[in-house]
Amino acid sequence: MRLITSLAVVTGLVAAPFGAHAASLRTDWEKYKVTRAFNHLSADGQRAMADILNAKQILDGGQTDAAIPALYDATKRLTAAGKANSKFIAAENSLQPAPQHPAANGHVVGTTPVAWVPVGGEVIGSETLALEKKTAISTANTQLKAGNTQQAAQTLQVVAEDADFIMAITPLDQTLGAVNRATVFTEARHPQEASAALQQIIDNLVFVSEDFAETAVPDQGQKQAPAKK
Repeated sequence: MRLITSLAVVTGLVAAPFGAHAASLRTDWEKYKVTRAFNHLSADGQRAMADILNAKQILDGGQTDAAIPALYDATKRLTAAGKANSKFIAAENSLQPAPQHPAANGHVVGTTPVAWVPVGGEVIGSETLALEKKTAISTANTQLKAGNTQQAAQTLQVVAEDADFIMAITPLDQTLGAVNRATVFTEARHPQEASAALQQIIDNLVFVSEDFAETAVPDQGQKQAPAKK
């Protein structure tokens, strides 16, 4: 089905008139690539990561009771992401991390295949971009962090080929374990220890290029919906 869809899009573009519309053809193709790249993201994984970051911010403020709902939601959404087609199996040493995001200091790269879930993305442009395109990239990254994938794709239409998409993925079982530890610490009123457990999740994120996502990460399209509260 993905091949048929891709061929249909390519056929539509090739059928477009050339000459004065050549630039439009390229722009349409770049818009399609942006949307396709975002389709590799897991809706539940994005929401779970937002929950984790929200809980950590609350815990860093010394609060515990207010962080518990976000931790519960993160567990529920990670579990849902693990049951969906968004996850993929790979050993970390085969992931080809994006150079813009090196591993955290002291991080040991795993060699055993594990399940990974795409939990976020980032758009990177060159310093020579026009102000309008830099602003669009900044806005799109804010939208991606909030899980607003469709809005981010629309925002990036003015950027086209002048930006690269990098996807953040997390090891599913390891992340669930860290959230569970953080929940236990939070319920025991130990915010610092709980925050440290969530920091491990952030430190263990791996960022991969759009090219890697295209070949290794399932394309979700419009098939999945985030877990409900």
